[in-house]
Amino acid sequence: MISISEADLSNPFHAESTINLLNHYSTDEMGGGQELPQFVKDNLVKELKGRKAVRVLLALDGERPVGLAILMESFSTFSCMSLFNVHDLVVLSEYRGKGISKQLLCKAEEIAKKLGCCKLTLEVLEGNKVAQAAYRASGFEGYELSPKMGKALFWQKKIVY
Repeated sequence: MISISEADLSNPFHAESTINLLNHYSTDEMGGGQELPQFVKDNLVKELKGRKAVRVLLALDGERPVGLAILMESFSTFSCMSLFNVHDLVVLSEYRGKGISKQLLCKAEEIAKKLGCCKLTLEVLEGNKVAQAAYRASGFEGYELSPKMGKALFWQKKIVY
């Protein structure tokens, strides 16, 4: 049976599970297809623990970590309320198709409601049709402020040092 709980990143098992699951996602084609850099593996848990607006959810099959959601609280100026962004969502390959992402998203929504958030947000690659279907089944959709202006796009600009 799968259980979903909020991770305690001070717990070495939870910390290691977070890194391992995120690395699994990173090595998948949808995560870029490469291992996390050693710097990330060495420092991510410490950085996440230091950010009050971050929550980490773990999906466990008994004692085996099989899924992860990293949530980051932000703010909607148009609603004047907090929002939760599902920054990372991963389920081990052999556990996909079993509804674990839906369970993680349900738990994320439960926490968001307790915090008084107005919405959950996430991003998904155009080619990740399986994830898109799972997100739609959980109530997510592209958004628009005005039908005349169309759907919102998620863009980035990397900062080069």
